[in-house]
Amino acid sequence: IAIKESAKVVDQAQRRVLKGVDDLDFFIGDEAIEKPTYATKWPIRHGIVEDWDLMERFMEQVIFKYLRAEPEDHYFLLTEPPLNTPENREYTAEIMFESFNVPGLYIAVQAVLALAASWTSRQVGERTLTGTVIDSGDGVTHVIPVAEGYVIGSCIKHIPIAGRDITYFIQQLLREREVGIPPEQSLETAKAVKERFSYVCPDLVKEFNKYDTDGTKWIKQYTGINAISKKEFTIDVGYERFLGPEIFFHPEFANPDFTQPISEVVDEVIQNCPIDVRRPLYKNIVLSGGSTMFRDFGRRLQRDLKRTVDARLKLSEELSGGRLK
Repeated sequence: IAIKESAKVVDQAQRRVLKGVDDLDFFIGDEAIEKPTYATKWPIRHGIVEDWDLMERFMEQVIFKYLRAEPEDHYFLLTEPPLNTPENREYTAEIMFESFNVPGLYIAVQAVLALAASWTSRQVGERTLTGTVIDSGDGVTHVIPVAEGYVIGSCIKHIPIAGRDITYFIQQLLREREVGIPPEQSLETAKAVKERFSYVCPDLVKEFNKYDTDGTKWIKQYTGINAISKKEFTIDVGYERFLGPEIFFHPEFANPDFTQPISEVVDEVIQNCPIDVRRPLYKNIVLSGGSTMFRDFGRRLQRDLKRTVDARLKLSEELSGGRLK
């Protein structure tokens, strides 16, 4: 959310008037990124609401400007992150009922809804509410085991890598190499590069070799318009295409404090669950959220997870003297 911040000293009456004007003068989403003269703030960090005043303004714009709906006439379904606190749920309900006067509200855990949504691509007999959901949005990634529609809360794992981290990482890579990007548009450019060109590669070394031997085939061009001069600028997009999403599988590239790949986190989550649900949890892994939509993300995760499980089975077999079947 982008809001206007003023450093001017005014009396109390003027401040009240200015506050009323400023309350209406804000932008959200892509519009917020395109306003370099406004202060950009994040009401939600890592899936948890930190600023409820900003959150209320955000929801106000979503409902009235983007949905163009009268909240009094509609029931609302909202999602919440796993392990959301009862206090946060109460704050959400308070805003919806008291500020927007909605007639009804249901707050559901994202993972259960994602499992239900996956039914659309399955036969009736294959539909189940047991599975492992990898939910990765802009601010946070969770690995959530669900058994018969109930979240196994004690086994949930949180990964401090998500879409925003990929954007920042690509922004950093572009800054080191491309000098033609206007500084105030570097974040917006990195986000566009991520969404248009990024994909997950099967092998980092081979991917580097592909770009080094046949760059014209793999290097893409991104053209943007300078917000101030209105002139076009063009940049080459090379290694950034696959290095951005790679931080899910090599998190140490972007975060030296966290080095566990997503495949190992998924395996650890399932191994921490009761033994009788582990097989269906491995069998039904559902990807949810915008940051799982990179091309070949699911294929790479499946391969890496299989390697992790096979290595553990091989070790178990060796320790049992070859008696494991």
